Amino acid sequence: MVLHMKSAVSAADDSEKRAAVCATVASVIADIRDNGDTAVRKYSEKFDNWSPEQFRLSAEEIDRIVATVPEQTLADIRTVQHNVRDFAQRQLESLRDFEVETQPGVFLGQKNIPVSAAGAYVPGGRYPLVASAHMTVVTAKVAGVERVTTCTPPIHGEVPAATIAAMHLAGADEILLLGGVQAVAAMAIGTETIGKVDLIAGPGNAYVAEAKKQLFGDVGIDLLAGPTEILIVADEHADPFIVAVDLLSQAEHGPDSPAILITTSETLGGQVIKHIDALLPGMPTADFAGPAWRDHGQVIVVDDLAEAFRLADEFASEHVQILTESPRQALTSMRNYGALFLGEGTGVSYGDKVIGTNHTLPTRKAATYTGGLWVGKYLKTVTYQEITDKAASVALGELLGRTARVESFEGHARSGDVRVAKYTGSSLPWAPE
Repeated sequence: MVLHMKSAVSAADDSEKRAAVCATVASVIADIRDNGDTAVRKYSEKFDNWSPEQFRLSAEEIDRIVATVPEQTLADIRTVQHNVRDFAQRQLESLRDFEVETQPGVFLGQKNIPVSAAGAYVPGGRYPLVASAHMTVVTAKVAGVERVTTCTPPIHGEVPAATIAAMHLAGADEILLLGGVQAVAAMAIGTETIGKVDLIAGPGNAYVAEAKKQLFGDVGIDLLAGPTEILIVADEHADPFIVAVDLLSQAEHGPDSPAILITTSETLGGQVIKHIDALLPGMPTADFAGPAWRDHGQVIVVDDLAEAFRLADEFASEHVQILTESPRQALTSMRNYGALFLGEGTGVSYGDKVIGTNHTLPTRKAATYTGGLWVGKYLKTVTYQEITDKAASVALGELLGRTARVESFEGHARSGDVRVAKYTGSSLPWAPE
């Protein structure tokens, strides 16, 4: 049963918008490839009305900006970054390099090597998204990335001081006051004054997401993030007011943010809808949350929790909040989600802003095949091999010769033959005399 259904959105209109975004992004990227800093400056002025002498902030400018941030805000930034750093460090410790002798004289190993340079994009737009600096920069530094370049746009021509402070305290090596496609392209391609990076992480609007998509290959990316999503699974024990508040907390991200409730209680579902209808008119961000709820909100009533979990897995949402009598049941009953938030005390917004897990998460069903940003995203897991025993090399060389010839790869086979011949003193029938 559906108590609240999302509005029908024209597929044609959506397709037309995506095509326009794609074309605009492609044009900007091509221009920056050809014209470097000149093009970057042109688009910064066009889209953000921002064209300073230098986009990169000097140490003196950073110190001056940080000094304008209230002490309580700085203290809170440090606390949150401690939480993010601690969890990322524990993730790093869960990974290990190893070497194993698989047979006498045959050694195989694995190493986790950080990328040399990473770009962290921290969105601005309507509001400064300070938390994104924690998630991208702190995590990269814990991974061991040597150079982290950060970009964030000015907001209505003003410097987002708290965001700059967060980038600086997180350990950013370079801070650029630069936003949009031009920032992502500059970091991915490199210009006369902006160094190329190996990987770009961080969320952004549709243009930033499309830029990351088009530049993948020039540079690695964390993931392709779409509009923020929340899905709540609730039973009759949930507090309907908390459910309503939490749904709206994510709907305020933007007018295209899905907010979905799956519940086993029709009574609860009806109460949640009433609370949302009462809360929305007085919400300062109702211009975003209202359309999100109208066009992308749903309340679905199911027969039991097993069906609720199955349906939630089909949605594969970014944030899945479990407000049931036994919330940890979801850990064994679900597999498709960006992050789980278990129980009434654990709101999704905690994960967005303060708790320490990373908030850059998969959307648009990408949770069916990937998790979110984590310390491992900044690491390259590589292997190495060494054979020190001649008999082992001979045995593997003979095996290589047979298997490669099954595939008609004669050159591969001869790479095995030559070692067999050298270590056994045998002849090579294919070698020139």
